[in-house]
Amino acid sequence: MQVSVLEAKNQLSKLVKATLVGEEVIIASNGEAQVRLVPYASSPGLRHWGIWGGRCAGVDQAFTEEADAEVGRLFGKP
Repeated sequence: MQVSVLEAKNQLSKLVKATLVGEEVIIASNGEAQVRLVPYASSPGLRHWGIWGGRCAGVDQAFTEEADAEVGRLFGKP
């Protein structure tokens, strides 16, 4: 399906739904295709910590009240 920019603006939710069920949606300006809507696909490579994966399991233990107080003393905060 090809629609104008104005149609896309007025019917965005309908076009998104059409894209999600597999329909190709092209947005055109002056009859010339400018943009193709495609469903978002997350990158599987960004879901892990890389070489640090599993090595920072105790990081929450560093944020204790004692640590906060020490940081406060170092920076002159009460």
